[in-house]
Amino acid sequence: MKSHEFHPTSLREYDIRGIIGETLGEQDARAIGRGFGTVVRRAGGSLVSVGYDGRHSSPGLEAALVDGLLASGVDVVRIGLGSTGMLYFSVPELGADGGVMITGSHNPPDYNGFKMMLKDRPFFGADIRALGEAAARGDWDSGKGSSRQVALLDRYVERLQEDHRVKPFRIGWDAGNGATGEALEKLLKTLPGEHHALFTKIDGDFPNHHPDPTVEKNLEDLRQLVSELKLDFGIAFDGDGDRIGAIDGQGRVVWGDQLLAILAEPVLKELPGSTIIADVKASQALYDRIAELGGKPLMWKTGHSLIKAKMKDVESPLAGEMSGHIFFKHRWYGFDDALYAAIRLIEAVGEMGGSLTALKSAMPDVVNTPEMRFPCSEERKFEVVTEVLARLKAEGAQVNDTDGARVNTPDGWWLLRASNTQDVLVARAEAKDEAALERLKAAIDAQLAKSGVERVETSH
Repeated sequence: MKSHEFHPTSLREYDIRGIIGETLGEQDARAIGRGFGTVVRRAGGSLVSVGYDGRHSSPGLEAALVDGLLASGVDVVRIGLGSTGMLYFSVPELGADGGVMITGSHNPPDYNGFKMMLKDRPFFGADIRALGEAAARGDWDSGKGSSRQVALLDRYVERLQEDHRVKPFRIGWDAGNGATGEALEKLLKTLPGEHHALFTKIDGDFPNHHPDPTVEKNLEDLRQLVSELKLDFGIAFDGDGDRIGAIDGQGRVVWGDQLLAILAEPVLKELPGSTIIADVKASQALYDRIAELGGKPLMWKTGHSLIKAKMKDVESPLAGEMSGHIFFKHRWYGFDDALYAAIRLIEAVGEMGGSLTALKSAMPDVVNTPEMRFPCSEERKFEVVTEVLARLKAEGAQVNDTDGARVNTPDGWWLLRASNTQDVLVARAEAKDEAALERLKAAIDAQLAKSGVERVETSH
C-alpha cells in the first residue's frame, strides 16, 4: 500500500466513521493504522493499544488496523472486545503512547468507526485531517512492530470500583447489547445493593433496542423493569459505553445536564471553586446550579474531544455533555466512561439524601425542545450560522458564540449550531412555559427563513 484516499465523508471532527462496505472498510483501517502509528513514532512513542466493540465488522477492522500499525513500526497491545472506557483506561494502565478504539458508538449496525487518543490528549480535528492528507501522499513510516494480547477486563473492573463509596440501592441496568455487557456483569457482582441487568449479551444486531440512552423510546424496557420491581432508579449505556442515561424511580428521564448538576455537588464539596464544564446545549439551570454550589460554570463547544481538551486547559475536575458523555478527572483519568459515571452517580445519590426521584423533583421546572435537526449541506451549514450571528449581533441580541449561536432572551434561550458529524443544523430552546417556548421556536424559524433554510425536521 503506497498511499490511500479516504471517502470524504468518513474523516469527522472527533473520529473516523462510515458505513461498512460503502464509505469504510478494511483498507481504510490499514491506512489509519499506518498513519496513526507514524504519528506516534514521530512523537517519540512506540506502543499503541487497540480495542473493539461488539459490531460484526469490528474484528475484521481490528485485524487490518493492527496490520497497518505494525507496518509503521510501532508495537501493539490488543485488549480485545470491550467498551471505549476500557480502551481509554488501557493507555495509562499499560503505559501506551496512544490508543485506537474500533466502534460505531450509537450509530446503526452497518456503521463503524475509529476513536483515537494520544498518551496525554485527544486526537481529533486537525489531527484527523492531517492523517487523511498524509495517507494521500503515502507519507508513512515503515518498520516491523510486534503485537501481543492482554486480557484487561478484570483489571479494568477492579479499577472501576477501587475507591468507591457506593451505598446499597436497588437499581435497574440496561446495557443495550452494547460493549459494556461483560464488564457490567462483573461490576454488579462487586457492588452493594440489589441489581437487575437487561441485555448484557454483546450483540452487534442490537436485537432489543437501539443503544442510545438519550432517546427516550430506547429507555422503555428499563422503565418497565424499574416500575415492575419498584426499583430506586435505572441506568443505561450507549453502544460503546462512553455515554450514560438514567431514569428515576418514577421512570422520568434524568437528562445529561441534570446528571451533571447532581454529580457536581460532591465534587465541589471536595474541590470548592472548581471549574465545571458543560456544552452549549445544556440548560441554564445547570450553569446557575454550578454557580450556586460555589463552582465556576464554563460553557464550551459540543464534542467529547473538544471538551477533554478544554478540561486539560483549565484543569477542570468534571465536565459533561447533554448527550450523556460525563468526564471525571476527579479520582479518575479525565475521560468519558459511562460505567465509571454510573458508580459516581450512585455515590452522589447516596451522599445527597438517597433518592434520585427527590433530586429530580427538586430541579427547576423548565420546558424545552428536544434536539431539532434541519437538513443543510456540509458547505452551507457553517455559513448559515455565520449569517445568523451577524444578524443577531447587528440587532444587539444577547448572544454567546462559543459554538454556534446561543441567544438569551427574557423568554429563555435558544441555540442554533452546525453539527460536526452530520449535514444538519441543530437547534434547541428552553423556556419557563409553553407560550415562551413557542416564541423562541418562532425566533429560530425566522432566522432560518432569512438564510433560506426550510424547517424540515429529521429524526436522528
